[in-house]
Amino acid sequence: MGEDRMSLGPLELTDGRWRLGDAERSDGHWVEFRPDGLHQHEPDSEGQLIPWSRIMDGIRLTWGKHAWSTNNRGQYTLKGMVATRDGGWLHMTLRHPYEDHQLRFDQHPRPYRAVDALRLEALLRQLTADGRLHVLGDPDWVGRAAACLAGGENRRITSRSLRGAVSEALAAAGPGNA
Repeated sequence: MGEDRMSLGPLELTDGRWRLGDAERSDGHWVEFRPDGLHQHEPDSEGQLIPWSRIMDGIRLTWGKHAWSTNNRGQYTLKGMVATRDGGWLHMTLRHPYEDHQLRFDQHPRPYRAVDALRLEALLRQLTADGRLHVLGDPDWVGRAAACLAGGENRRITSRSLRGAVSEALAAAGPGNA
């Protein structure tokens, strides 16, 4: 990775912006964390913006070509990597109007460690539960949280260990400015 690149599973800092998925592909799909919300980028479109205030719960990542293919949610290799290479989906429940919604992203050429993807998902869920998703619009805050969550062993991934890692990351990242 280049000097201005840091990652946590499919989440990557490129040119000062945090993006979920491979933003380098001209024909690709990715989700950008902006101060005003999640922005879905897609080919031949201006994309769509989901304001932070509309996201209620149900945040999860799934893997595969289709959003409804939730069987691939937990398929990982014996070496602890995400098994599929067909892309991914960020699922959430929105309010006003209430609806289930998915944002598509293409995977990077590099493989994702299972622990990184699961820690990212746990972070998103905790921020949603705390009503603090808007801090994801602050690139510095995301960088501190991602740095704390990245690395470590890629085994014994339990709910308790994920909660502990996210608690440490939230403390290390601070309150955020967004």
